[in-house]
Amino acid sequence: MPVSRSPIFLPFLAACLGIALFSVMDGFMKGLSIAFGAYNAMLWRTVTGSGIGIAAFAVRRGKWPAPRVLRLHIWRGFVVMVMALCFFWGIARVPLAEGIALSFIAPLVALYLAAVLLKERIGGAAIIASMLGLCGVGIILLGKLGGTYAPDAPYGVAAILMSALFYAYNLILQRQQALIAGPTEIALFQNLTIAGMLLLAAPWFAVLPTNAQWPAVLASASLAFASQMLLSWAYARAEAQRLLVVEYTAFIWAAIVGYIAFDEALTPAILAGAALIVAGCLIVARIRPRLAAPVSEAAV
Repeated sequence: MPVSRSPIFLPFLAACLGIALFSVMDGFMKGLSIAFGAYNAMLWRTVTGSGIGIAAFAVRRGKWPAPRVLRLHIWRGFVVMVMALCFFWGIARVPLAEGIALSFIAPLVALYLAAVLLKERIGGAAIIASMLGLCGVGIILLGKLGGTYAPDAPYGVAAILMSALFYAYNLILQRQQALIAGPTEIALFQNLTIAGMLLLAAPWFAVLPTNAQWPAVLASASLAFASQMLLSWAYARAEAQRLLVVEYTAFIWAAIVGYIAFDEALTPAILAGAALIVAGCLIVARIRPRLAAPVSEAAV
């Protein structure tokens, strides 16, 4: 069956683009985290993202969310804040592509969380696709054994693994949120929630970006906002388990960004692993779900 005829094709494509934008954003955030710390990188990205979101929300004449929806926005914002701080602190200490590879335990964990929390049936093809992705990551990590790392790299690895656990839960919340709110609303309130929480510590930790750093802050905020909207749209129209394997494509983009921006080498192991990751994504792209995911009016 041609891919273009599959009901999942457009959500799958939107999710792929969303992950690509997020991966480029990770490159900007790595540079900012090295320059003035993960806290300030995250603070100014979400403050700027909140401004973008308010403007977009006003143009669309959005309405204030109902209390139960607002609670979910705030809860997911907290989860994303912890996840992101751990991740950006970690990738400041390890190569970007390897940091992304370590985070790939998240989609596998989320696959089973989807079964428990969302009552989704885990299909055999989805499991096979995830296994292919993880095999690709394993090849990449094996190829890096014996490499030279910074003294604090083990702490970076631990932070990224902690982030991955929060990310797995975040993927499930993303699906729940996408069914009851529109993409612009989701992106706005995620930025507002995280910025509000981080601003509580601003008197002690905040450092203003320099004039040279503001373009990177604006780029990271714009990329993150666009990615949030694309992923919210995709998760409103496809089951979580159908889209989780798309997370693995982040490694391909991270390898490219790491090579261009941070001179992090691409190796045969990276290319072989990337091939398996792509294979897993193609399997999921051809799956025709038994039941289409419900789409709420708010998500249209």
